[in-house]
Amino acid sequence: MTQQTPPGGAVVTGAGRGLGKEIARLLAHRGHHVLVTDVDADLAAETAAEIGHGATSYAVDVRDRDQVDAARDLVVEQAGSLDTWVNNAGVLVTGPAWEQSADTHRLMLEVNGLGTVNGTVAAIEAMRERGGHIVNIVSLAGLTAVPGEAVYAASKHAAIGFSLSTMADLRLAGIDDVTISCICPDGIWTPMLHDKLDDPASALSFSGKLLQPDEVVAAVASVLDRPRLVTTLPGWRGVVSRLADLVPPLGLRAAPLVVAQGRRTQRRLLAQGGPKK
Repeated sequence: MTQQTPPGGAVVTGAGRGLGKEIARLLAHRGHHVLVTDVDADLAAETAAEIGHGATSYAVDVRDRDQVDAARDLVVEQAGSLDTWVNNAGVLVTGPAWEQSADTHRLMLEVNGLGTVNGTVAAIEAMRERGGHIVNIVSLAGLTAVPGEAVYAASKHAAIGFSLSTMADLRLAGIDDVTISCICPDGIWTPMLHDKLDDPASALSFSGKLLQPDEVVAAVASVLDRPRLVTTLPGWRGVVSRLADLVPPLGLRAAPLVVAQGRRTQRRLLAQGGPKK
């Protein structure tokens, strides 16, 4: 009987709350030593203590490559190896690009785009000898045009383009044991989206089925068991997004209708005090 190698270390970025917290909990329950990272050190520490199972915490600004590398080195020191890395940290600021400051543009592009680059590269350096799995939480905004979220969409297009291109580079380099999976969900009912409930510029995020965090966590669990390059949630929205991207004029003509639907949902949810779980 072949003895299975126990899970090694896992890092989750932006894991202080919301989706990242639940992904960290999933990995801990699967037997990984989880390093909960967040730009808020206190929040990361509270989350690690709540999760238990030996989870530890570390303050990380994913825009800073040195901090990201330090998190990788720490989890390898604590767990002996790194086999799972989840790039979850993200920032969403809505509104037309011309109404946003340069600092706002830089924040989204660096956290969502450069943060994914930093985490992925750091993980690969630790995984090249033993193998591992990198899961990048992207968005349907990485697949098509998103009115009201242009810079955010740009950052997510960058994240998925980088992820797929890096997978190609890994295979060309003969590195077959390191895998990257991208999860592209529709709007998720987390604190980040809750804060946008009365924001008309974020209407498109409310135009479909609002996902619960556990639905996305289930998708993460699925790709951990069976890696998949791109997973869209829900699947039908992924088809619609790809169709809109394939025929841009069609997508642009449909955008006002979709935005109107999203605004109706926002008004309804505001009246109800939030979506029902």
